[in-house]
Formats: sequence, structure tokens, C-alpha cells
Amino acid sequence: MAIFKRLRDLTMSNINSIIDKAEDPVKMTDQYIRDMSEDLEDAEKAVAAQIAIEKKFKQLYEEQQALVEKRTQQAHTAAQAQNVELARRALEEKKAAEQKMTEYKSSYDQNKASADNLRSKLDEMRKQLTEMKNKRETLVARFNAAKAQTEINKAMNGFNSDSATGGMKRMEEKMLQMEAQAEASNEMSSKGKSLDDEFEQLGKDKQVDDELAALMKQYENK
Repeated sequence: MAIFKRLRDLTMSNINSIIDKAEDPVKMTDQYIRDMSEDLEDAEKAVAAQIAIEKKFKQLYEEQQALVEKRTQQAHTAAQAQNVELARRALEEKKAAEQKMTEYKSSYDQNKASADNLRSKLDEMRKQLTEMKNKRETLVARFNAAKAQTEINKAMNGFNSDSATGGMKRMEEKMLQMEAQAEASNEMSSKGKSLDDEFEQLGKDKQVDDELAALMKQYENK
């Protein structure tokens, strides 16, 4: 039946092959799951309809079977009563019922075989859908791990350690140069003091020396 076409097309081996080639395996798998879920619903309806037909022919067959048994018993009852005409009519209806019973039995057997076949395919679809859902969880984990590894590899490929080391060395050299310039600037600033500045500094130094001498003298005789 057409509703089971995807069951043949989307076997697990084919799914694995398609997933390997897909740009986004997770999205592709989700789409397959949605498609199979929809097909499963259609298949369940078809199987239910077939089972209904099977049950209908079974009912018709059992009704005629019961009628055959009833007319057979009635024919015996009429014969015991020596009612030939009534016995004949019972046997005639028994024969007609037997013919219908045979036809219904044949139709019932055929439809039961079809229903059993559809039941088997439906069970297979359910099994494959369950396997696919379970496979999706593993696939998501593998996909995310592979994606993260790819991003790391891209970052590592774009990272140039030689360039970074060279850049750091240049920064160190530039810093040394700036420090040297600052020191030279300080020396130049000291050399640039005026005569008044130097005498002022000399006075400050003398004040410190005098205070120190006085302090030391306090403890000379102790």
C-alpha cells in the first residue's frame, strides 16, 4: 500500500547515509520523524479500516454458520414429525446458508490475512519510529560535540602564536624605550635647575643636618 512507501524508503541504513551527507543532521532527522509520525497515523487508520472489514465478514460468516446449524436442527425436528414439506424447506435454506457461509468464510480469511499483514507492517513502522527517536538523542549529542570541535579547530587555526609572541616582544621593547625616555627626561629636568633652586635645596639640607646634630648631642653623655 502507498501509505507504507516511506517505510521502505526510510530504512535505518538509508537514514544513516542521508544523515552523513546532511548539512544539519538534527533538522533532517526531526523532519523524518515528523514524516513517519504522519505516515504512522495514516497507516493506523488504514489498518483500523481493514480490521473493520475483517470483523464484518467474520460476523457474516458466523451468522450463516449459526443459521446452518439452526436449519439442520429444524430439518431433523420436521422429519421426526413426518412433515416432509417443512423438512424440505429447512434443508433448502440450510443449503443456501452453507453457500453463503462458504463465501463469507473465504472473504473473511482473505481480509484477515490482509489485516494481519498490515498489523505486521504497522508494528514495524512503530518500531522504526521508536528507534529513530532514540537515535535522535545520540545524534544531537554527537552533532553538538562535532560542532564544538569544529569551532575549536577554526579558532586554533586562526591563532598565530609566532605573531602573538613577536607582538609581545615589540611591546616590551617599546616599554623599555618609554622608560628610558622617562629616565632621561628626569635627568634633564635635574640638570636644568637654576642657581637659586640649588641654594634653596642646600639650605633645606643644612636644616636637616643641624637638627640631626642637635638630636645626637642630647645623647652624647648618656
